[in-house]
Amino acid sequence: MGVDCKYNGKNNKNLAAINYLKDKEIICICPEQLAGMATPRPCAEIVNGVVTDENGNDVDLEYKRAVSMALSKIQHEDIELAILQSRSPTCGVNQIYDGSFTGKLISGMGLFAKALKERGIKVIDVEEVESFNLLDCPQLQSI
Repeated sequence: MGVDCKYNGKNNKNLAAINYLKDKEIICICPEQLAGMATPRPCAEIVNGVVTDENGNDVDLEYKRAVSMALSKIQHEDIELAILQSRSPTCGVNQIYDGSFTGKLISGMGLFAKALKERGIKVIDVEEVESFNLLDCPQLQSI
């Protein structure tokens, strides 16, 4: 959506997502920012099932707390679709980084994406918006 909330202080503005969402009720949420994590902040990846930052610090509890806060914030919302950011240890839908901090991707989901899916919410990667069948989900409320 163009909000500077990435670990590096930048954003991944996606015009296809913005255009898709322009006539829908949306909730923009970044679990990390909601939890008060700094922006920018050290890059983090899931290493052997534990969120770890690029300096080797175990930040798993911080990220799990961020996801818990985000879930709490949306718990009473009727959400039909979540459009989440690619590759993130929080919001990655189809792929995440492998934990080596070398840019290598593996199949997997971030913590927030997985929690939403477990709650029955359809999640898609922002990169899938252009090919998403809009007829499947009319009048969506998205995050």
